[in-house]
Amino acid sequence: MVILYNMKSLLIGMFVVLLYFIGCKNEKQGIQNALPVAPFPYLLPEEKPKQQLSKAVNRNYDNYPAARPEHNELYTLFKYSEISGFDYNGHDGTISRRDPSKVIFENGKYYVWYTHRETATPPRGADASSDVIPSSDWDLAEIWYATSVDGFNWEEQGVAIKRPPKPQVGWRSVSTADILKWEGKFYLYYQGFMEASGKRGDDCPVTMSMANSPDGPWTPLGEIVIPNGGEGEWDQYSIHDPYPIVYKGKIYLYYKSDFDRNPEWVRMEGLAIADKPTGPFKKHELNPILNSGHETTLFPFKTGMAALLAKDGNEHNTIQYSPDGINFDIASIVEFMPAAGGPYVPDAFTNTDYGKGITWGISHFINLGGKGQYHSMLTRFDCDLSLDVNIPEMKKHRINHKPDVYWRHAISDKLKEDILSKNKRQAEEWFNQNSTK
Repeated sequence: MVILYNMKSLLIGMFVVLLYFIGCKNEKQGIQNALPVAPFPYLLPEEKPKQQLSKAVNRNYDNYPAARPEHNELYTLFKYSEISGFDYNGHDGTISRRDPSKVIFENGKYYVWYTHRETATPPRGADASSDVIPSSDWDLAEIWYATSVDGFNWEEQGVAIKRPPKPQVGWRSVSTADILKWEGKFYLYYQGFMEASGKRGDDCPVTMSMANSPDGPWTPLGEIVIPNGGEGEWDQYSIHDPYPIVYKGKIYLYYKSDFDRNPEWVRMEGLAIADKPTGPFKKHELNPILNSGHETTLFPFKTGMAALLAKDGNEHNTIQYSPDGINFDIASIVEFMPAAGGPYVPDAFTNTDYGKGITWGISHFINLGGKGQYHSMLTRFDCDLSLDVNIPEMKKHRINHKPDVYWRHAISDKLKEDILSKNKRQAEEWFNQNSTK
């Protein structure tokens, strides 16, 4: 009897809660329906009008920081500039630079770290790779760095992190580094490959080296600081693009993983948090916390965190904002985003409670060189994602490309042939059907 009574009470309670939520929904709908129906004004109101609006116009006011893109502090165009100081051996594919770190300012100049590959041949794929032939653009690589006074003209300083001897973490390749400054010391986090890329989902957990100066020398920790996930977990094979920021007194290290190749890789981003640079890093229970993005590019913004999601996923080409660094919403939809953006983030390590944003950084271009000469190169990007500036040319609504930009993305010859054959059959069928009438 007691069990039946408790079940009855539980069902009554659930029914009351259901009625409450239905009532709230109807009340909200009733308020919306009670608003007047009126023509939408010619001058776009800054505040949401008190009238019935379509779902799209409601979203314009409810989902974004401002009703107009140019008033949105997290909307921008991106501009690109060539930078000097780097030789690519005639772009024959034997030298590549890619995946730059955040830019920092120390000793009166800017510093950036990046993946540097210099091999006898360009990449030849996993099956053709060897101890001297790279499988991919980031295989058999080291981490180098460069400095600049103005951000446009750079001086390459050479290797920062060498590949350690086998079987240490990263013996096959070290790549995709990012920088942390903590209590006056410097820490480089990077991917450590123990086999040629492409053998099995880019197996590369994160390791780290430390130094008293951004110029080194760097002492490797010699162990994994963020391991791959367990079997069957989304990050079981790869922890890519480690990206540390000091936030809420802790080290928030964002990363990306590739998973579920069915038929294409799915790419999402996760978060690991630690109290000190050597860890232990605890992966967040809500991982992945971002559902898109090929690389990690984030920065403190106001009281929270902003993220650039370039390439891959339902929400690629968006800038997102999270008030807690974990739960993100789309703040703007943008185009021409920097690939592997490493921004200059002045308050990345200050534990700021009000981030000011970014205006420039270093990114990369890939797919350079002719057939069999694949490599990448570094470039500079500029933007207005800062509370400290207002750059009108960065707030225009779109980029106008010339026709050759579109034609470089033409359909394949095979697809064109299929379309032509289909149209020819369609014309023949029409002619046969109409010629007998």
